[in-house]
Amino acid sequence: MLKPILTFLILTLPISPTTSNTNFIHKSCNTTLYPVLCYSYLSRFATRIGTSPRLLAQTSLAATLSTTRTTSKTLRLYSKTHRLTKREAGAMEDCLEEIDDSAYELHISMVKMGKVRHGSEFLFDMNSIQTWVSAALTDDDTCMDGFSEQKINGEVRTMVRKHVSKISHLASIALAFVNNYANS
Repeated sequence: MLKPILTFLILTLPISPTTSNTNFIHKSCNTTLYPVLCYSYLSRFATRIGTSPRLLAQTSLAATLSTTRTTSKTLRLYSKTHRLTKREAGAMEDCLEEIDDSAYELHISMVKMGKVRHGSEFLFDMNSIQTWVSAALTDDDTCMDGFSEQKINGEVRTMVRKHVSKISHLASIALAFVNNYANS
C-alpha cells in the first residue's frame, strides 16, 4: 500500500520547475487557510503539477497521506518511549485510532482521485472524495479532544498538537484543492 504512494512521490520529484508552474502553485496556495505550509509542501512538485488543478489536488492528497502516516509512526514511537500516565496513554490510543482512520480515508480519496474522469459520474465521485477528505479532517481534529484536559502533561499535549495540527492543516489544503477541482 505504501509502495504506490512512494512511486507517485518519486515520479513527482521536481526537475527545475518553470515560473508559470510555481506561480500556479503560489496562487493556488494563497487561496487556502495555510498558504505558507501549502507552498512549502507543494512547490517542490511544481514540474509534475504544472498548472493542473487535478494534479494539484492529487499531489496535495499524497503529501497529506504521507505526512499522516509519518505522524502515526511518530506518535506510536513517542508513546512507547515515554512514560505516559494512564490518561495520557488512553488519549494517545484514541488519537492514533483517529489518525489511522484519517490515513485510510485519505488513501481511499487518493485512489478514487486517480480514477475519476469528467463525465456522468464526475460529480458523484468528487462528492465522495470531498466527504472522505472532510472525514479525515474531522478525525484529525477529534484526535486532539482527548488532550484538552488539564490532567494531560503539557509536553505531551504540545508534541501531539504540533504533529496533528500539521496533518489537519494539510488535510484542509487538500480539501480546498479537491473542492476547486470538483468545481472545474
